Amino acid sequence: MKIGLVGFAASGKTTVFNAMTGLGVPTTFGGEMRIGTVRVPDQRIDALSKIFSPKKTTYAEMTFSDIPGEHGAGHKGLSVKALQQIREQEALCLVLRDFSSPAVEGDPDPLRDLEAFHLECVFADLEIIERRLDRARREKAPPHEIAMFEMMKHALEEGRPLRSIPAANLDRNALKGYAFLTDRALLVALNRGEAGAVEPMPAALAGRIAGLDAAGLVLSASVEAEIAVLEPAEQAAFLEDLGVSESALARFIRTAYGLLDLISFFTVGADEVRAWPIRRGTHARQAAGRIHTDLERGFIRAEVVPYATFMEYGSEHAVKTAGRLQVEGKDYVVGDGDIMHIRFNV
Repeated sequence: MKIGLVGFAASGKTTVFNAMTGLGVPTTFGGEMRIGTVRVPDQRIDALSKIFSPKKTTYAEMTFSDIPGEHGAGHKGLSVKALQQIREQEALCLVLRDFSSPAVEGDPDPLRDLEAFHLECVFADLEIIERRLDRARREKAPPHEIAMFEMMKHALEEGRPLRSIPAANLDRNALKGYAFLTDRALLVALNRGEAGAVEPMPAALAGRIAGLDAAGLVLSASVEAEIAVLEPAEQAAFLEDLGVSESALARFIRTAYGLLDLISFFTVGADEVRAWPIRRGTHARQAAGRIHTDLERGFIRAEVVPYATFMEYGSEHAVKTAGRLQVEGKDYVVGDGDIMHIRFNV
């Protein structure tokens, strides 16, 4: 799962990156994209690892990319380089400044910055769509393809992001190569000073974020960056002192999973206990392909035990003895927490 951090000048974007990854990279502009990977905490993996005592335990991972913020200076628009780096991400996190900064004149205006970023993305997508529409009409492309691009053009001209178009109305598989910015899942992080870290997001901003089919959260990146380098016990004490129940990273991951509609299934054994993130609604054969292409190509069946069922009986043997092992075909829709063993032949 690849999350691109974007934001205007002095938004604290790199500090948010440090808070998420614990890397502590310099906050001065370096011109190159920084990348950090964190594991996705999952108590179910912890429990399964205790039972199987595997040689290796592998959690799902989230990769954060701190995309250089040259596009934010003076709201001049997204650079070609920044555009390309943003298009490579599965989801975007826009960091909005909500604190005073000596590096920026005037008071912070998160709503203004949100609108500016949204419009830049709209214009970038419109440019691609209009160019493709012109070519499609000249080449007499299939009517359904022209109609799809006309629908997207209409949505953008109304100021609506492409992510607002229901899946039933838009063949996103056919559009993957275009990497439209406004079709990316969007998380908006309101970055405040320590004093405002536990205050709710302003209603007007929250409403606009919802109107863009995005999600939002409030954090104090400077505080979270301090927490990220502490030992787990010290982190808990720090959060308690602040009156916060969990870190921004935990809230971020939960929100990102929801935005991308992700779930995890598990493979278990003496060698490895592992979490595999997939989109909700994924069929068993497709899920097998996440493990290895051979498993998808030669798929025969999936032996499935829901996590709750496994924990009820405590072992694979007990599950089978009780007749609770599910044998599923290629069209089985994988559930969150399913423990799967794939039978295949190639």
